[in-house]
Amino acid sequence: MPDRPSGRGLHRGTTLALSAAMVVLGIAILVRTFGAGGGPLALGTILGLLFVAAGAGRLYFTWRGL
Repeated sequence: MPDRPSGRGLHRGTTLALSAAMVVLGIAILVRTFGAGGGPLALGTILGLLFVAAGAGRLYFTWRGL
């Protein structure tokens, strides 16, 4: 029977993957907003920055093990 990852390792790996996906999604929102002519206070800019910040924060704290 092959070794399965532990519950904690699986949770950490999933958290890292979803956090990276949040960063990528935030960047895509920013690119789309600026491509459509949105400014710094456009809803897409604010949401994109929040997605990038949330994903990067989760990556940082998960990677550091805090």
